[in-house]
Amino acid sequence: MFALIEASGKQYPVQEGSIIQLDSYQGNLKGQVIFERVLFIRNQDNVVVGHPYVEGAKVKGMILRNGKSKKVMVFKYKPKVKYRRLIGHRQPMTLIKIQSIEY
Repeated sequence: MFALIEASGKQYPVQEGSIIQLDSYQGNLKGQVIFERVLFIRNQDNVVVGHPYVEGAKVKGMILRNGKSKKVMVFKYKPKVKYRRLIGHRQPMTLIKIQSIEY
């Protein structure tokens, strides 16, 4: 079974057993998460498209880890002025394992 969910303002394709990385989702470690904003569900031959969401559909998951993603380096400079600036940024993130898709 395949589903397309909306979380944290973005869309994520999910399947049972897959692991997704969200931008800083609030919750306890090993806690259960329920996504009710399901946009699309495909089960072998059946295809259900929501308008905007599929009614009665839920995607359940478990929080595996809260932390920060890999560091992104930002380098700014202006030629001929000796202006250089190097900044690193680590975005807060949450890893979620999808347990079941219900429809």
